[in-house]
Amino acid sequence: MQHRNINSKNKIITTFVFVILMIVAILPSITSSKIDISESIQEDHENTKDIYLLRVEHYLYIKAKKDSGIFNLKYSYPPDYNFQTPVFLEIFNDSTASIIGYKIEDDEKLPNKLINFEINNIAKDQDVLIHFNCWVLVEGHDYYDLPEYVEFPKKSELPDEAKKWLSATDVVQSKSYLIHQKALDIKGKNTNLVDFADKVATYIKEHMYLLFVLQLNLRIFFTQDALTTLFINGENVGRSHLGCALFRSLGVPARVLLALPDQHFWTQMHYLFEYYCPGYGWILVDTTRAKTPFQPHRQVINRICYPSDEEDTKIDYIITTMKGEERWMWFSTNKVYPYYVDCRQGSKSQMFEENILKVDAFVADNTIFNTKLVFHQYQKFLDLNLSSQNLDYFNKAIKYQKQALIELSRSDDVFDYLFYLDKAYDEYKNIDI
Repeated sequence: MQHRNINSKNKIITTFVFVILMIVAILPSITSSKIDISESIQEDHENTKDIYLLRVEHYLYIKAKKDSGIFNLKYSYPPDYNFQTPVFLEIFNDSTASIIGYKIEDDEKLPNKLINFEINNIAKDQDVLIHFNCWVLVEGHDYYDLPEYVEFPKKSELPDEAKKWLSATDVVQSKSYLIHQKALDIKGKNTNLVDFADKVATYIKEHMYLLFVLQLNLRIFFTQDALTTLFINGENVGRSHLGCALFRSLGVPARVLLALPDQHFWTQMHYLFEYYCPGYGWILVDTTRAKTPFQPHRQVINRICYPSDEEDTKIDYIITTMKGEERWMWFSTNKVYPYYVDCRQGSKSQMFEENILKVDAFVADNTIFNTKLVFHQYQKFLDLNLSSQNLDYFNKAIKYQKQALIELSRSDDVFDYLFYLDKAYDEYKNIDI
């Protein structure tokens, strides 16, 4: 009986040792498997990319207080920025405005662009429509390469170009003691800029949230500057200003972006902001969703606001108690104004995702490059007084660009798009001026 117990104990010990040895033998392969998965994810990012075809549709109604005479309207146009490149501007035939001509201009505040419409006289109390599409190509990016830890930068480490977005302005009061203290409170002892961004996004959405709901239900919003938003919350405008102020108060450049996102409803304009991450670049924050980094295909960016834009704000077109909005259109006369009633009637905008294609990374880069190349030619010759032969080349190029968009919107094969894009480029190169 005692001998049996000893044998049993020996068997248990032997079994235990065997199991331990098996685990030790298997562990390297488990570790290797994890590494392989990680490498596979990295390899997938390097070998393939998603391309998004996005379209922003605008209904812009203009109403005259007096007979306007000929005037110019400048409207924000999607810039060639970061992962986004513009493709084409399409004016619909149901537009009732008498458009003499239009062109796409580079704004003095690069990389911003503007559509410059020249419009014939509008009679007093008359309203007219400009109905148009802005097509944009966006390369998918999920920030897989963003480091988990990034130190707060010293001013000497920042590029000169980014330093202008450290300024305090009328609506971004980054030198306010209260805002600075709130930034320090959110930061705590943590020196990780990426963590700070997450905390800022959450704080801005959730603080004083009941006051935001009350303002929303009453349709009464006040000045959308950072300090007011700190006390009573605000719309996406004020939230973006507060986000910028919190970052700037700690020496991190931050700026407001005007965008049309994937909200699936008509709107005026949406406000986001982005902060500068040393060694990486600008990172988008959507305070409405309390999300950062926010992926580039989730919206079309219409304008990157400079500090001077923050010093020249306007009153909201629908909620007249809401002040402090950066502009997205400019008129050469005060005899006309954009006609907004709500986002069912009058002026409105919305972004639509037309297609997504997963393609080889080299093909994706080539597609983006060729799109930029053709758009540059398109912008260059648009609204020029071309001779009959050159005009023929231009019209053929436009025809091929439109066909390229049709192919890209209905096909999973990017090569049909590239085929017509190449034909458009050839026609543009034939133009001799």
